[in-house]
Amino acid sequence: MTDIGGMRNLNMADDHMLESAAPVIVPVLPDEIGKVLEVAGSGSQIELDAQMLRKLSKSDDPCIAMAGQVGSLIKMKVGHLWIVANVRNLRLDTSDSDLILAHIDFLGEGLEARLTGRLTNFRRGITRFPVPSCRVYPVSTEDMKEMYAAEDTPNIEIGTVYPTRDIRGALFVDAMLGKHFALLGSTGTGKSTSAALILHRICDMAPEGHIVMIDPHGEYSAAFRTNGALYDVNNLAMPYWMMNFQEHCEVFVTTTGNQGQQDRDILSKCLLAARAKNRAAEGISKLTVDSPIPYLLSDLTNIIQTEMGKMDRAGETAPYMRLKTKIDEIKADPRYSFMFSGMLVADSMASFISRVFRMPGDGKPISIIDVSGVPSDITQVVVAVLSRTVFDYAIWSRNEPQRPILLVCEEAHRYVPNEQNAHGSSVGTILGRIAKEGRKYGVSLGLITQRPSDLAEGVLSQCGTIIAMRLNNERDQAFVKAAMPEGARGFLDTIPALRNRECIICGEGVAIPIRVSLDNLEEERRPASSDPVFTHLWREVGGEEEIVGRVIQRWRSQGR
Repeated sequence: MTDIGGMRNLNMADDHMLESAAPVIVPVLPDEIGKVLEVAGSGSQIELDAQMLRKLSKSDDPCIAMAGQVGSLIKMKVGHLWIVANVRNLRLDTSDSDLILAHIDFLGEGLEARLTGRLTNFRRGITRFPVPSCRVYPVSTEDMKEMYAAEDTPNIEIGTVYPTRDIRGALFVDAMLGKHFALLGSTGTGKSTSAALILHRICDMAPEGHIVMIDPHGEYSAAFRTNGALYDVNNLAMPYWMMNFQEHCEVFVTTTGNQGQQDRDILSKCLLAARAKNRAAEGISKLTVDSPIPYLLSDLTNIIQTEMGKMDRAGETAPYMRLKTKIDEIKADPRYSFMFSGMLVADSMASFISRVFRMPGDGKPISIIDVSGVPSDITQVVVAVLSRTVFDYAIWSRNEPQRPILLVCEEAHRYVPNEQNAHGSSVGTILGRIAKEGRKYGVSLGLITQRPSDLAEGVLSQCGTIIAMRLNNERDQAFVKAAMPEGARGFLDTIPALRNRECIICGEGVAIPIRVSLDNLEEERRPASSDPVFTHLWREVGGEEEIVGRVIQRWRSQGR
């Protein structure tokens, strides 16, 4: 006989258990916009629904509204992971006008949040690949906030991530400086202001830092008046004896070929003898022509004169006369007094390094070295001495508490030219070496240039972070693309379409490649690089005679 009351009790118990069980939450997936057609190692091909893209283009979320466009981000669900990719290019499916075929580059992956289904814990690189027929979804602003969250990593915010309205574009400072960086952009795109913005942010973050900037046009002194030490030909006081032998040859040896080699041999012998006469050379068993030991230019010319007196025939004295004449000429020329003055014979190496490398910084962590007033024939040598001193100091201070130095080089293509424009200069050699080896010794290199294709091959590829503004020249665009990581190619195709003060940032300094609208910089922090407003300035008249007179006076006296 069936116990009906017992069955009733069991059913009631089951109902009670069902009521008390936690409700199962199924994450709501975003609107599907397509599917994966083909998968390869670095990228894949997807199919997008044109009607769905048109519908989403009206979305209030700017990221979803941009879904499916070149440079936009999409995501695919693989297990409990979201795979994020960048759209590289688009073309219409000829068999169906409502379908669009796109190539994508994989960027990274994140976990799927259990309750909301959103992307969390994003990281670069992927561990699982989607398979054909995997569904494709747009990336939302919430997803991008998670992807670009800098969290506890030391960073500087420089702008707003495109196309969002409020997500800040951050550069990871340690990663960017640890593996060098390059800022590229055609003239007029806001390159100088962007460089000033990045350096100001770094200085604000590290007021006791050590930054040396080579400024060939005198633009940046105006930008760093309050938080930088400014040097030009009037107060640089760079001792000539800090040059190594190669740099001495670039200044003093005027001939080439066999004659040049003869002059160099004589200079080497006489320079070593001049250095040996200084008290600082006493006790140094390995004294060489490269040792930064002070010497008197008069001692060098006297030694050359003495050696010349040992020659029997007039023809043999010609190289000695060439060297002596050149040295006397430079000593007498006031344009070179910032380096070859008789006042710079004292052993001032420690004070020079402390001043220029900001040790200590005293709240002014950046040195602006304005070389615009340096005679053009020795500008390369001055930059070479500064760059090599940074590198040599880093090498010889390895056993000391580390003080990393950032060397920023504006108009870098002038100093590290490619083989076509190369002339074997010492500055190209040392900057190339810093690019390859600097990070081992705590020297970071920042290259700023408008002609990346004129840079030495390999130097740009040594820059772990590339900040690319608009580049108008096709050769420059191709050169930058070759140096970029594969996953950034979709972004790079948009370089010609960037607006002023917009940039693409790829590499170590960012979580994934991003397009950023850069912040405006306060007027007093901007470099003096604005373009003249012809239509306004040509209306101004009066005082031209006085202007011309003052200009000629400064011109003749080589004053600024």
